[in-house]
Amino acid sequence: MKFDYDSEYFNPQHVLECGQTFRFHPFKDGYVVYSGDKACYVRVEGSKTVVECDDGDYFYEYFDLNRDYSQIVNRAKSHGVPLLSRSADVCRGLRLLNQNKEEMLYSFIISQNNNIPRIKLIISRICEGLGEKREFLGEEYYAFPTTEKLAGAGVDFFTKAGCGYRDNYLAETSARILCEGIARLENLPTAELKKQLLTYKGVGPKVADCVALFGFGKRDSFPVDTWIERIYREDFNGALTDRNKITDYFLGLFGEDSGYIQQYLFYGKRENL
Repeated sequence: MKFDYDSEYFNPQHVLECGQTFRFHPFKDGYVVYSGDKACYVRVEGSKTVVECDDGDYFYEYFDLNRDYSQIVNRAKSHGVPLLSRSADVCRGLRLLNQNKEEMLYSFIISQNNNIPRIKLIISRICEGLGEKREFLGEEYYAFPTTEKLAGAGVDFFTKAGCGYRDNYLAETSARILCEGIARLENLPTAELKKQLLTYKGVGPKVADCVALFGFGKRDSFPVDTWIERIYREDFNGALTDRNKITDYFLGLFGEDSGYIQQYLFYGKRENL
């Protein structure tokens, strides 16, 4: 299946290279993207971004294409913060993805104290070791493993996949989710969801905020990492050092738009806009 969308507000590079997802790679004149057990090929053709995929409804929702981002961009620029105004303008094609909740929980446990190339490599090894083999556009790929597969793998599997100290976190958290499921978290308010996520092995405040934002669609989340701390000091003249308090500061400023603005700031600073 194939569909397209106005490329002004859907730029695959901005969407995929801003740190919210890890299972993608360059392909021809665009990217191949994997989510769960599905795949798509996304590219810009003139004024349109074209998505070729195995499940149109899934990827329309995945790329959040029912939402009008022109209003979000305008609200971001209205705050009068130079970095934010530049980033929202230049990166107006950045969209927040609606991703698989369990995949995000495991992926962001892997992400802590890690760099993006290594995160992608570890996730790829886990998919190859435990995921179902699939094919898309003549390329083989592996689906993200089910929790049942992850929980049955054992700590040694995660150690050999290069997870380091996160091996125990993945083994324990997948075993707990296999036992309890994750549905009980789905309709919780953001603050309560974060509180519950913090009870999982290997989930600290930043990982909880990332999972809430990228997995549960809680746009009133604001993950704080070293980049955001730098932005807070350099672009907001902040003096706080406690990351939880910095998160609260930004939530107070940006409210329901916090997640979008966090991504504009993060990507804009990293790209030196």
